[in-house]
Amino acid sequence: MATWADFETGAPDMAATGRRLIYRRPVGEAFLATVRGDALPRLHPIYVAVLEGRLFAFVLPSPKATDLVEDGRFALHAHQDPASPSEFVVRGRARPIDDASTRIRIGEAWYFDVNDENHRLFEFDIDHAILGDRPTADDWPPRYTSWKADGA
Repeated sequence: MATWADFETGAPDMAATGRRLIYRRPVGEAFLATVRGDALPRLHPIYVAVLEGRLFAFVLPSPKATDLVEDGRFALHAHQDPASPSEFVVRGRARPIDDASTRIRIGEAWYFDVNDENHRLFEFDIDHAILGDRPTADDWPPRYTSWKADGA
């Protein structure tokens, strides 16, 4: 497993493009796919942030939060822009962050108020990242590159 900082060190250009795709708007947005046991995968739009060299999200009580606590496996896909439809996805394991000081520090940098106890902080450790580069909608097929964490 690797942090976002490890990913940036291992594949700086890819990480920079991935960050740009996550932050197409002033807030980090992505689709989160979760799984649990033999259940079908779930797909959820969420806000994410790269802070302190780590990838985070605050998640309200929901099936996705339960999936992350009980299983942890995830795929996070940046939203696509039809005019420039490059794809970016990271996969790995998420884990809840219960350290109060970390929660406060990340919460202070968040896009909206997450000071109530309903918002649970998760960090997303990365095993694998994939970038499908398409500068325009007419560029086909995408140029795929990938990065794997050591030991993944």
